[in-house]
Parts: sequence; structure tokens; C-alpha cells
Amino acid sequence: MSEEDLRAELERLRAENDQLKNKAVRGLSLKVSEKGGLSLYGVGRFPVTLYKEQWRKILAMAPEIEDFIVKNDSLLKTKE
Repeated sequence: MSEEDLRAELERLRAENDQLKNKAVRGLSLKVSEKGGLSLYGVGRFPVTLYKEQWRKILAMAPEIEDFIVKNDSLLKTKE
């Protein structure tokens, strides 16, 4: 392969890598459950299902949750 071909292949692989990284975040999806709850898929092995009022309470707490994560960063683990 010429140097130009190698550079093109490297650029293609970088673009593919970026796309795969972004796809992991976009891998989240929502669905209405049989009982009328909102299920969030893609966070773990099983969906997280709550009713809309529960989701709204959690979403309203988003700044507090983010602040808590920042303050307790050294104690919290990261799952990849």
C-alpha cells in the first residue's frame, strides 16, 4: 500500500471509530411498557421502567444528581 492509501485507510478507521463511540450513546431507546410505564433500554442488561411521574421527578433532580456525582466522584465507580 502506498503512503496515501495508508493515510486514507487510517482516516476511514478513525471515522468508523468515532461513529461506533457515538453509537454507544445513541444505543439508548425508549418504549411504552405493557402497563403504561416508560422503559429506557440500553443502560444495562434490563430496561429501567418507571411511570411518567417518576421520570419527571428524576429529571427535575438532574442538577442535584450531577452535583452529587461531581462531589462524590472519588467514591463512585465507572462501568464501561
